[in-house]
Amino acid sequence: MNFRIGLCSISFRNLSPTEIIENMKMAGLSYIEWGSDVHAPIEKAEEIAILQKQHNIICCSYGTYFVLGATPLNELEKYINAAKILGTNILRVWCGNKNSEDYTEAEKSQLFAQCKSAAKIAEQHGVILCMECHNNTYTNTKEAALELMRAINNEFFKMYWQPNQFKSDQENYEYASLLSQYTVNIHVFNWNGQKRYPLKDAKTVWQRYLTCFNNKSFLLLEFMPDDKIESLRAETEALKEIYQ
Repeated sequence: MNFRIGLCSISFRNLSPTEIIENMKMAGLSYIEWGSDVHAPIEKAEEIAILQKQHNIICCSYGTYFVLGATPLNELEKYINAAKILGTNILRVWCGNKNSEDYTEAEKSQLFAQCKSAAKIAEQHGVILCMECHNNTYTNTKEAALELMRAINNEFFKMYWQPNQFKSDQENYEYASLLSQYTVNIHVFNWNGQKRYPLKDAKTVWQRYLTCFNNKSFLLLEFMPDDKIESLRAETEALKEIYQ
């Protein structure tokens, strides 16, 4: 396996983009997913793009907080434009704001209609919208995520994947296996419920997960086991040991 590895900036919301980049370089990372909430809001995209160029850092995705079914669809192009300024054609968005089982048929129909409209906008701009694989969204289960992907059926409308810390390793593996063909990027961490652990302790589990994916995906470290920037180097080394 020869995945490309990077970092999600939201791992360190208390640090500046410059501080994050400096520590990334010390850890040997050159790819980043900028979060739109703190580090790379739309209005700062050009500033961040200049910073990237100065430090030879590549933005591999734009982690937005655009919520399909909640955020007005006419705001999507603003995020797309910001992503292009940052140099990426991949945007992380959220599909809905509650679990799939909590949607009525009418709500689901409305949500899917907006997803189809968003996919068409993405196609027009040549970008890929990736749904966050997360609780409290429509893609909280593998069955719902697969249903969504098949219903939208657009190569510009895809998925992210990450293990669900409240499900078993086997359940997470089954989700990864089922959705792998739709998955663009992968968020990497080692959690169990509310507790976080070093990534090195989950080497075997993650090696199994990665058998589901091709090596075109980015593996993006998301949060440290202790929230400390000093742990980035060790987590990076653990991730390299997992996929090499």
